[in-house]
Order: sequence, then C-alpha cells, then structure tokens
Amino acid sequence: MHRAMQRLIADVLQAVADEGLPGEHHFFITFDTRDPDVEMADWLRERYPEEMTIVIQHWFDNLEIRPDGFAITLNFGNSPEPLYVPFDAVRTFVDPSVEFGLRFENQPDSDEDDEEEDEDDEIEDDDGGDDAPKGGAEVVSLDKWRK
Repeated sequence: MHRAMQRLIADVLQAVADEGLPGEHHFFITFDTRDPDVEMADWLRERYPEEMTIVIQHWFDNLEIRPDGFAITLNFGNSPEPLYVPFDAVRTFVDPSVEFGLRFENQPDSDEDDEEEDEDDEIEDDDGGDDAPKGGAEVVSLDKWRK
C-alpha cells in the first residue's frame, strides 16, 4: 500500500510536469531533510534540519519525476534552488484545493522489513488537524483554503 501511494504521488507529479497544474490545484509536500538521498542547498538544510514543507503552485521549474523521487527548482526569496526529494523521504502530500492528503509514517527501511512494519505504517487522509508532524519547517493550517 505504501509503494502504491508513492506511485500515486509520482503519477500526479508527472501529469503536472507534462501539462502544468490544472485549475486551483496546488500541493504541499513535507519531507524528511535528514534522508541521505535528499539533495538541497546547505543553507536550506541548516534552516530545516529535520523536515521541510514545499509548495508547488505559482512558480516552479524543471519538475522531473524519477523512479525513486522527484527533482524540482523552487524560488526561495528570489533565489531559484534545485531540490531532489526521494519518495521515501516524503511525509505528507496535500492538495488543499480538493481536500486530499496522504501522510506516511514509520516507513520501512528495507523491503525485508515490510511485513513486520506494515502494521506500523499509516497512510491516511490529512485533515489539517493539530496532529501534523513537528519539525523545523513551518506547519501550515489548511483550513483557510477549504471551501
């Protein structure tokens, strides 16, 4: 189930890379910056030492979907910065325009551990509640975007 939800994110991002964002759709993606495969500027990693939430909406460039993650260039204070985020580092994926969200917790470290850790894995609808993951990134309430 975990891999299927990651594949869903990859498919959605691939459609955005091919066709752009439709209508009012936009995404909040929170990821673990401690993942060894995350690629980001040192100053961003210092500012967000545990996790970071990015917004894919008005300005993004070079969105490329790879088998294990996605690359994107985002604007941070008028400074374009490339990022690479492996799907295993993603903690939440939210599209507030349609009140849809996924949360990934206690991800398995290897396929061998999948059976033992499946009971601990949770993928659930994100209602923007107060139980959002804590970390170095700003927590954004999604209620103000709901209709």
